[in-house]
Order: sequence, then structure tokens, then C-alpha cells
Amino acid sequence: MGLTVGIDVGGTKVAGGVVDDSGNVLQSDVRKTVGRDPEALEGSIIELINEYKLSYEVEAVGVGFAGFIDEKRSRVLMAANLGWKDEPLKAALESQVGLPVVVENDANAAAWGEYRFGGDDIPLDMVCVTVGTGIGGGLILGGHLYRGAHGVAAEFGHLCVEPEGRLCGCGNRGCWEQYASGNALVREARQLAADRRAEAQILLGLGDGSPEGVSGKHVTEAARLDDPVALAAFDYLAGWLGQGIADLTSLLDPACFIIGGGVSEAGDLLLGPTRRAFSAALSGGGTRPSPQIRLAKLGNAAGLVGAADLARI
Repeated sequence: MGLTVGIDVGGTKVAGGVVDDSGNVLQSDVRKTVGRDPEALEGSIIELINEYKLSYEVEAVGVGFAGFIDEKRSRVLMAANLGWKDEPLKAALESQVGLPVVVENDANAAAWGEYRFGGDDIPLDMVCVTVGTGIGGGLILGGHLYRGAHGVAAEFGHLCVEPEGRLCGCGNRGCWEQYASGNALVREARQLAADRRAEAQILLGLGDGSPEGVSGKHVTEAARLDDPVALAAFDYLAGWLGQGIADLTSLLDPACFIIGGGVSEAGDLLLGPTRRAFSAALSGGGTRPSPQIRLAKLGNAAGLVGAADLARI
């Protein structure tokens, strides 16, 4: 198969691209997510696909979606951060674009993209953790994408890490993504900035001067400028992320963890403290082999590249 379209739908944006069979992105675009309106969001996806059809001979479409996807890769069963339930996304798109469509969980798509195109050193057993609006997970076991009996395996973001903790969009409390996601980073940074205004001048100055005006990009930029409050927010997130990865290691014993998603753009600001927290939390640390923890080589393109490649299968 020749060119395919990859679409990556997250909690805040829709990324699309035309991808060849070597994983090269020939064109890419980003649109703002139209949150809890399935029809409007589907319209944005359709618009992107039809734009690509005008310039490229595309043969199929793969959609990575931040939610639970059924075993047939057709319906969005639930999307906690978008408010979707039981939406027939595949049918809705195919009826409008005239191309075969495959729908997959966005972190599964990112894991597949990294496995296929992330380099020759990608192991056969690895875990992808995407840190964005929420937390997504993807499992490559023995060189195959593991989806579970019903298509919804590896939903790590909804593991309960704090019983009776923060309310999650899925309806439960204390989910991992409430403490180790992009939303959690911003929430912690705003709270710290309110409590420690004198130390948060760089962070507050990047926004409108108020804690409420702080965004994720502000936290990353301020941390790069050594703002102590922004760095403390990253340490908070990394502590939870490292603990979760240590727990997943005890369960799965993978060769490698790939960290992707929007927050991973912070690079070593995220990876350094996450590795330290992981080492401190790993059961039997120092007596057992440890997995690598590294950033996604495809960066934020992993999801759309993986989705585009899954459309070829």
C-alpha cells in the first residue's frame, strides 16, 4: 500500500498527516480539539482527510483516538477527557471520505509507530506511556501490538493509585493520570505558584501574572529558565510517573519504556526526575535487570505515524 493518512486525536488537539510506507510524514497539520461534540470533532477529521486527498493519492486512513476502542477497531467506547461514549467513528468517517478507516487507541498507535519506525534498537517487548492531557499506554509483546480480549488493554492512566483520590473523567477516583499527566502538571504548578508567588516570578510572568493563567507550555519554558516552582511541579509529576513505571515493571518486566505525548517535549526536565523516582521505587532495585526509560524518537508524530501504518495492515 502507498500513502495513508494518520490522525491523532488527543484531549486538546487533532494532528493529521500524510505518511509513506517508510514512516516519513510528507505533510502534517494540527487543529484544536472540539471537545464534547462528536459531530464537530468528526467534521474536523473529515476536513483534514479531504484536504489531503486533494494533494495526495491516499489509500486508507488510520485514526489514533484518546479513548477505549472496541476489538473491531471501529467504535469509541469511551473517551474520558472528551466525554464520548459508544460513538461509531469508523462508519461516520468512511461514509464521508470514501476510504477504508481503522480506529485505534492513540497510545497503541504511538507504541506501534515507535516499534516500526523508532530505530533498529527497539526491542520486541516494550511499553509506551504517553503523557499528555491524560495518560495512555501501549504494549508491544513479542513484536505484536497487544490489545486484549476486548481491544482496551494497557489503559494505564486509569489504574487506581490513590483510593478516594481526585475524581477522574472516567468516573472513578484516584486514577494515575490525575497525578502524572499534563493536566496534573498544570494543576500542581498553579497551586504552587499561588502558594509561593515570590519564587514563581518567571512562571507567572510568562502568563497573565495570575496562577490561573499558567499553561503547560509556560511550565516547561519556566523550568528551562530554572524557575523553582516550575521545577517543583515537574518533580511532582515525575515522582508519580516514576512510581507508576516501577509498578508496571513489576507486572510486565519489559525491556524498554518509551515516554511520548505532549509533556515529553520537555525532554530531560521530565526524563531525569522520572528515572530517579523509578529507581527509588522499583521493587528489588539493584538485584534485577531494569528496563530502559527513554523518550519517543518520533516525538509527537508517533501517534499519527503509527495510526497511518496500522491502516496498511
